[in-house]
Amino acid sequence: MNAVNTPLSQPELAGSASAARTARAMEVGQHVIAALLTTIGVIRAVGVGTPAPAAIAAGLAILAWHTAGAILPARTPSRRAAVWWLIGFAVIWIAAVAVSSEFVWVAFLLWLLAGHLLPTVWGLTFSALVLAVVIVAPILQHGGTSYANVFGPAIGGVFAFAISRGYLQLLHDAAERERLVASLRLAQQEMSALQDELLLAQRHSGAVAERTRISRDIHDTVAQGLSSIRLLAHAGAARSQDPEATDTLTRVESLAGDSLTDVRRIIAALAPAELEAAALAAALRRVLDRAAEDSGLATELHVDESLPRLPTAVEVALLRTAQSALANVRLHAQATRVVLSLIDDDATVRLDLIDDGVGFDVAAWESGDQGRSTTSGYGLRFMRTRLRELGGGLDIESAPGEGTALSAHLPIAPAPTRRAAQETP
Repeated sequence: MNAVNTPLSQPELAGSASAARTARAMEVGQHVIAALLTTIGVIRAVGVGTPAPAAIAAGLAILAWHTAGAILPARTPSRRAAVWWLIGFAVIWIAAVAVSSEFVWVAFLLWLLAGHLLPTVWGLTFSALVLAVVIVAPILQHGGTSYANVFGPAIGGVFAFAISRGYLQLLHDAAERERLVASLRLAQQEMSALQDELLLAQRHSGAVAERTRISRDIHDTVAQGLSSIRLLAHAGAARSQDPEATDTLTRVESLAGDSLTDVRRIIAALAPAELEAAALAAALRRVLDRAAEDSGLATELHVDESLPRLPTAVEVALLRTAQSALANVRLHAQATRVVLSLIDDDATVRLDLIDDGVGFDVAAWESGDQGRSTTSGYGLRFMRTRLRELGGGLDIESAPGEGTALSAHLPIAPAPTRRAAQETP
């Protein structure tokens, strides 16, 4: 079965395209080595006097068992199945060595397979037993051996096992590289989505600001003028003794009142309810909704009503922080619930994100041996660096099994502006 004699039977390498191609090439190489070593064993066995039928039967048994591992249906693609297959292969090889010690050449294939399929300790133990058979077989069949028959296979076995382990490590590295590339692609996609969110938020913010300006202009000019006309007409009608003039002034007062009502309705329409909610809050709500839709997270958003309008740079930094933090939650935290809070803390705005996930060791992460994955650790460091560039910071509280709490804080106004305000008498 393919899952038995290929390194990709190990779960940590599954899903890697380049690792799969490399493993396929290795599998083909193993079949070539098996055929070559078995053929050499058969030829040498016949050459030293072993009956040809027995030598050929032993060689065919070795090739049949090795080939069976590749063509049988992979119903149990597990490490245990691989181990039992390797043990069966070793038993057939020992039987072939009993027929002729010339089949010890196949031991190199066993050492290669041991390096692939067994943990290091068990692989070394298995390799040592194979070496013992290689050394003892000539002694039992020919009554003696030579230093070359002892040290040659020993050195070859060490190199075969080491090459096998090194090649397996290369497969691990290839799979890890592909995972990192996939993570970078995901980060690029999220950054693109974030830029779209920022453009939408800025467009919405600009539209709200323009509507607000127009509504204020109408209120300060047209509405005030109509109100003045109404008051003057009412006062003139009260003082006039001319019935026609009084009737005209009354009609002017009524028209001004109706027009003022229409203007106030227009002002109310130009100042929508969204004006009281910051554009950042709306963008955060959309980010949370997307996270809930993508991963099934239960999300909550809390925004202080007293939060003033924030500078664009602060809104951008907080939105990026929330986006990156939620990406970490989805990828690493295994959380079911996330609470996001935007808090007015006097001269500082604070963005708190709390999840109920697996958590991690903050002390180990701070020292460089982060408890989460490499990409998650980089994400937190990038967040902290971005916030510090704007005069803020990132506080992290977490412990294994106890979830994670992130608190990003930034000054609401740039530092020079605050100092200038303090110096103004």
